[in-house]
Parts: sequence; C-alpha cells; structure tokens
Amino acid sequence: MHAFAALLDSLIYTRSRNAKLKLIGDYLRATPDPDRGWAMAALTGDLDLPAIKPALIRALIEERVDPVLFRMSRDYVGDTAETVSLLWPEPDPPVAQPPLTVAEAIDRLMHLSRSDAPAALAAMLDRLDAEERFALLKMATGALRVGVSARLAKQALADAFALDVEAVEEVWHGLEPPYPTLFAWAEGMGAQPTAADVPVFRPFMLAHPLEELRVDLADYAAEWKWDGIRVQIVHVVNAQGVGETRLYSRTGDDVTRAFPDVASAFATPGVLDGELMVRGDFQGGALEEGGGAASFNALQQRLGRKVVSAKMLAEAPAFVRLYDILFDGTEDLRALPWTERRRRLEALVPRLDPSRFDLSQLVEAADFTALEGVRAGARDAAIEGMMLKRRDSPYVAGRRTGLWYKWKRDPLTADCVMMYAQRGNGRRSSWYSDYTFGCWTEEGELLPVGKAYQGITDQEIAQLDRFVRQHTLARFGPVREVEKTLVLEIAFDSIHESKRHKSGLAMRFPRIVRIRTDKPAAEADTLAGLRKLVT
Repeated sequence: MHAFAALLDSLIYTRSRNAKLKLIGDYLRATPDPDRGWAMAALTGDLDLPAIKPALIRALIEERVDPVLFRMSRDYVGDTAETVSLLWPEPDPPVAQPPLTVAEAIDRLMHLSRSDAPAALAAMLDRLDAEERFALLKMATGALRVGVSARLAKQALADAFALDVEAVEEVWHGLEPPYPTLFAWAEGMGAQPTAADVPVFRPFMLAHPLEELRVDLADYAAEWKWDGIRVQIVHVVNAQGVGETRLYSRTGDDVTRAFPDVASAFATPGVLDGELMVRGDFQGGALEEGGGAASFNALQQRLGRKVVSAKMLAEAPAFVRLYDILFDGTEDLRALPWTERRRRLEALVPRLDPSRFDLSQLVEAADFTALEGVRAGARDAAIEGMMLKRRDSPYVAGRRTGLWYKWKRDPLTADCVMMYAQRGNGRRSSWYSDYTFGCWTEEGELLPVGKAYQGITDQEIAQLDRFVRQHTLARFGPVREVEKTLVLEIAFDSIHESKRHKSGLAMRFPRIVRIRTDKPAAEADTLAGLRKLVT
C-alpha cells in the first residue's frame, strides 16, 4: 500500500502530463502482480467496492474525534479522505501487523457485507500511516481525483511496456482486474489478449475545434452535431451462437444498464458510432428524419442510473442517431474512407428498428459561406453545432489534425449576479472557486439559474476569492452567501425549463466569460429575458 500511496501523492502534485506518465509507468514496472493490476483498476475507474460509502467513513471518524472538529476540518480541507487520513487517531497500543498490500485490502473490502464493513475498514486504517490511509480511502470510494484519466493511465501502461495504446484499448473491456493476462502480454510472458466473442470498446475518433479555419466542401462533408452523449453500440455473437450487446460512452464506460431499450433493439453483429438521445413529444412509431430529439436536459434524467423504471422507459424513450460504422459483422471497416463507411451505414440503417435508430443527415450547402448561414440559423434544442468530416478520412482513434472538425454553434450569454460561493476540490480546496449565480424576477427577487467553476484563470479565481471573503453575509459549512453586488458574464450552450430549480430554468454547460466589475448588479439580466432563450 505504501508504494501506491506514494504514487497518488506524487500524481496530485504533478501537473506535467509526461511526468504523470513516467510516474505511473515506473510504478507498474516495479510493482508485482496483482497489486499493479488493482492499481490500474483504481486509476481507470474500474474498481467497485460497494460496501464502502462516504457515510460509513464519516460515521467512523465521528466515533473517534469530535464531530464538530471533523466537519470544520472537512470544510477547510475540502476532501473527506484527506481529512479522515489526517485526523484518524493512532491506535493505542500500536497495531503490530505486516504491511497491508493493495491486493489484500481490495480482497477484504470486496467480500464484505454492509454490516461487517465498518469494523473491517477501521482495522485497516489502524494499520496504516496517514499517506496510506488517504490512498485506501480514495481507492475504496472510487474518487481518486489525482488528475489522471482512464486514457492517461492506459497510455502510461502502454509506454511502460512498449505497447500500442490502441491495442490496449481494444482488449481492455474484455478483461477483468487485476488483468493478469494483460501484464503477461506486456512483459512478453503471454500472448496478446483477444477481443473475440466479447463486445469490447474501440476508441472513438474525435474532432478538433474548427476555430478560424475554412474548409472546401469538395473535400469535407457537413453533418449536424447533436446534443446527446456519444455512444458506441457493439453486438457480438460468440462461438455458442449467443449474442450480446453493449453500449459504451466516449470514455469507455459501459452504459448498457441505463439504456436497456436501445441495447435490446440492436441485434446486428457489428460496431456503430452515434449520438444517444431521448425523444421529444413521443408519439410512438418511427423517428422523423433529422428530428424527434429532445434537449439534453431530458436525457439527463436517465444518465447514471443502474436501474431504469418502466415509467421512465415509457416517458423518455431513448434512441441513437447514427454517425458511423466501425465493423460490419466481423469485417473491420475503420481503414476505409468516410465516404465508403457512410455508404455502408446508409445500407445498414433500414434493417434496424426505426423506433430506436436513425441516420444523422448530412447538411447540403453550395460552399462554406452558405454553410455558415445554415449553421447560424440552427437553434434546435438538440443541435449543438456541425461536424466537418474529410471525405477520404479513415476512422482513427483520437484527434488527428485535418480529418474531423467540430464547429459548435455560438454560445448564449447572460449577465448574472453572484449569490453563493463554495470551496473547490483538490488544488482549489483553499479557494472559493465554485459560484452560484442568479437573475432578477419582475418583483426584484434574485433566483439562482446556474453554477459554474470553469472559464476563468487562477488570477481571476484569486480576485473572486477576495470578493467572497470580504463580502460574506452568511456561512453554511463550506458555502458562503455573498452580497449581491458582483456581476459575472456567463456563457452557456442552451437553457431549458426545469422543475428542480426555483427559477424554473437550467443552463446547459455554463462557464464564466468575464467578471463584470463595470456593471451594476441591478442591470443584470432577468428571468423573463432568459425564458425567451429556452429551446
């Protein structure tokens, strides 16, 4: 556990991507099985220890230290695992046991019942020092927050053992932690694992922002960019003739259980790429060509659910608007040009369930100037912008310059008044960096319309932190209510009706554009003005 704890500690304080890759790679080469495999599972989010919940950890620490002290410390530190690891009292007498390994800790926690979990976790924490306690709690709750994505961890593994990261991605979802066959292959002691008979994830092809570039439509096809979540649909028939379908998000997370209506409707061997959405104004039957999608706000009601009720399946039926085809049966089409893959996809779509799948339509325009006009007029709730795809491009993982571009529609903006501020997490834990803001009602009341922490520099965060500390009206744990005098210009992709918010509105992807010290709070925008932007 000590080596894994040291790795996490180093990753937290390392910003360089290359340095993070080296730290993880050095750990994987030096650490034996199965510890390194479980460490990879933790870094990639593939570790599930259902018996350990944050409430259990809070209950354990509050039995051992003053609950008020813990809560005040947690508010200041901004992280439960770090606070508990520092406050946890040393056992008296000291526990004389051999060092706890990662594999030993996981094996114990993985097979615990809810009733046995508190005593078992407490016994482990008694055996560890503060750094190791932090690592154990982070691993147990699945909230590492050390600046490492699943992709970066896999890249580190590939670099450490001179593997192709795409080959690692290709087989990853067909393997189970602690990945003994993967490490045997990495060290030249076993064959490369195969994805045969398993519906595994293949890395998505991604796009660069278009920015100021203009392209020739003779070389590029234009397609609407829909506002759902990008998914990959995989159906494989194994040697016994049994088929299985899985849906993967862009990050490779398996979201099949949240969308069983889509998974059950796809029984065609192959791999497709598309946008997962829910239908708006559902009337049953086939989808209308190029339409039928509700806003992202409607889709959010189903995201992250492990069980979806029959009522939700009926009220928010999901479907996929298809973009591309990677495999047709067992035939790998990724090396073919986009035009040929598009032809194959167009031939496949009529064979699919029309209530669950349709084809994303191309946007026709005489030239790029005409295309700009079409994009400028797009304000459909489900349209996020356009995609420009080079007609001869193969389907390659990641972002490759010159092949695909995303051309998002211009954001909407509003001037809002800061109402509340909350401490951030990680390196922002000592700063008030998360801000709730609102707009005025006709009666002069300020109601919240969103919360944002993105879009501003460290210097601007320091400026806002000073404002919060100097203009606090009330404190609620880590949250402060501030004087309603500071205006923030907020950019957002769209705004929707919401029953969950007192204002009745919810912004999609709000971010701070600038601090409007030049504008009086009384001149900020109104809810009535925002409602005119609802799509």
